[in-house]
Amino acid sequence: MAQAIMVRALGGPDVLKLEGITLQPPGPGEVQIRQAAIGLNFIDVYFRTGLYKSAEGLPFIPGKEGAGTVTAIGDNVSRFAVGDRVAYASADGAYASERNIEVNHLVKVPDGIPWKQPAP
Repeated sequence: MAQAIMVRALGGPDVLKLEGITLQPPGPGEVQIRQAAIGLNFIDVYFRTGLYKSAEGLPFIPGKEGAGTVTAIGDNVSRFAVGDRVAYASADGAYASERNIEVNHLVKVPDGIPWKQPAP
């Protein structure tokens, strides 16, 4: 089972809760990735406290950037394959061990580059 940091109420760091999540298969134009690294940024605090409004409303999974390995692909995906290493930015929901993401957010990460380098 995948895990994610959920925000179910606005507030301090104590509102960040690790939860198990059920991840559906990726939809059309999406891939599923197992994350190797995520970005931690001050803007995440703004969303957690409510200074900025999450597009998803409550609850939400914070984080906007990460890197990982493609584990499944949805329909109409031709640029990526299972096993590809990818990175992304500006895509809500990064604080998760696995996630589905639209391919228009992704770039390939060449083999041989350590995960610390492409992680935003």
